[in-house]
Amino acid sequence: MESQQYFGYGVTGAGLPYSSSYPSVPSIPNRLFGSLKFDRGNSPSSPFYTQFDCDTYTATLSDSQECYSSTDNLSGVSPSRNSSLESNSYFNRPSPSVDCRLESLQLFSGGTSSLEDASSSQNMKHALQELETALMGPDDDEDLNTSNASLGESSRPQTSDQKHTAWRQGSHFRKYPNTHVIQNQTSFVSKQRQLGEAAHVEKRQKSMEEAPLHGIPPGDLKQLLITCAKALAENNVSAFDKLTEKARSVVSISGEPIQRLGAYLIEGLVARKESSGANIYRTLKCREPEGKDLLSYMHILYEICPYLKFGYMAANGAIAEACKNEDRIHIIDFQIAQGTQWMTLLQALAARPSGAPHVRITGIDDPVSKYARGDGLEAVARRLSAISEKFNIPVEFHGVPFFAPDVTKEMLDVRPGEALAVNFPLQLHHTPDESVDVNNPRDGLLRMIKSFNPKVVTLVEQESNTNTTPFVTRFVETLNYYLAMFESIDVTLARDRKERISVEQHCLARDMVNVIACEGKERVERHELFRKWKSRFMMAGFQQYPLSTYVNSVIKTLLRTYSEHYTLVEKDGAMLLGWKDRNLISASAWH
Repeated sequence: MESQQYFGYGVTGAGLPYSSSYPSVPSIPNRLFGSLKFDRGNSPSSPFYTQFDCDTYTATLSDSQECYSSTDNLSGVSPSRNSSLESNSYFNRPSPSVDCRLESLQLFSGGTSSLEDASSSQNMKHALQELETALMGPDDDEDLNTSNASLGESSRPQTSDQKHTAWRQGSHFRKYPNTHVIQNQTSFVSKQRQLGEAAHVEKRQKSMEEAPLHGIPPGDLKQLLITCAKALAENNVSAFDKLTEKARSVVSISGEPIQRLGAYLIEGLVARKESSGANIYRTLKCREPEGKDLLSYMHILYEICPYLKFGYMAANGAIAEACKNEDRIHIIDFQIAQGTQWMTLLQALAARPSGAPHVRITGIDDPVSKYARGDGLEAVARRLSAISEKFNIPVEFHGVPFFAPDVTKEMLDVRPGEALAVNFPLQLHHTPDESVDVNNPRDGLLRMIKSFNPKVVTLVEQESNTNTTPFVTRFVETLNYYLAMFESIDVTLARDRKERISVEQHCLARDMVNVIACEGKERVERHELFRKWKSRFMMAGFQQYPLSTYVNSVIKTLLRTYSEHYTLVEKDGAMLLGWKDRNLISASAWH
């Protein structure tokens, strides 16, 4: 039988213009990637550019005139003067001249007991006359010259007014010999006070700048990264620059898992500071790399880690179980990607003793994902056509090149008499919820699907809480989540392999940058834990559908071929795939 009898293909909106609520992809200024070249063996300025794909970036950045270095805004700490600390300590030592100064001030203000005890105004007048005689009486030249020398005055001949003033000063200083240092001492103390205050300010600034590094154990890169995020959250730019400079010196895209992860997290933090996260996210997704490179990256991730296989197997098993007796099946896939995930299901359906059913697949994928495939949804149609011919099963494909929130009922073309299965593979978290849009597109999409009365709905999602949590909490959650994933990759691919670097950069780092650097509608990576998804589905009117025990056993067998550190936990009707003690992916089914 010819393959045309088994396969049909259509695309909603093919060849027609359409609008989307999502922004178009802008060109990326060179300042974002101007300093991204680096020696892989050293700490990079930015991990988003490697020596392996230099040519890929050249064309993208050639139209920009700007040049930017991510280390230009790093500020150093001015060293403090030792003298400032010495003048501070001087102020704590008592000065003998101060007591004399206070005594003199008391005498001139009439603070002595002899003047206070005078019984009449005549006695007061007499006392003042004696004081005046003592103060203004003539002195010999020797005393006068000595007095002038002590004040640093010139010895040249003086006028009568100057002499008169000098006599008064000389008499006073002879009568009160300790007071000759008061003027100099006052000036010295004033200068020392100014130096002390300046030293205090400088010491405080240095302490504030160095404070973020205090309490961070040497070699604790994880704590250093968290402290960077806290400094940014507090808008402490100088501390953030100092911390990121320290972090850049110890991260490496070919180092240990925490070092590789740290390289991308630092770039995410800097992008948040520079408000460039959305551009980086779109660029890495849509333009870099082009052609079939991203295909190979995703395929490598599929092979080296069981995360994608786990999601596909769980979804296929639930759909096969729910539709095992159906003759006409309609699958709506909200992220069709390459379409290869349906190969095993179609093969199993074709082998049914009762005969192969008619299968219609509606593949939804945002219009920019054609860069990841190297082609539009036509490439998926060709792939499914080959599968249809190979297994002798009639397959009809309908492409819908729209973002999930823009999909309408009419686009899905749900028909009576078909068993409907809907698949959300690591995609539903991209649809905004009530925290972003008052219309709550996420729950609205679930209610629309519920109105079709589907036979089964499968959900695969990252087990992470980054949707509505505060920034620092979100950063720590992202760090812990992807650290476990980087560790799992580490046991499969060598650290200096180009393929590993490409997988981490293009398949994982892009999402991390969006989680860390973006807010509002620009932050599309909004993961939720399974318990939150469960609440959403139940509020939309769904009930949990039991997962296939046979598929569960197959997945457990699969995990043993990768590493003993992978875990599979069944909880609340869902399966949770994890690495060591960290759950990473959840799979569940609903009806």
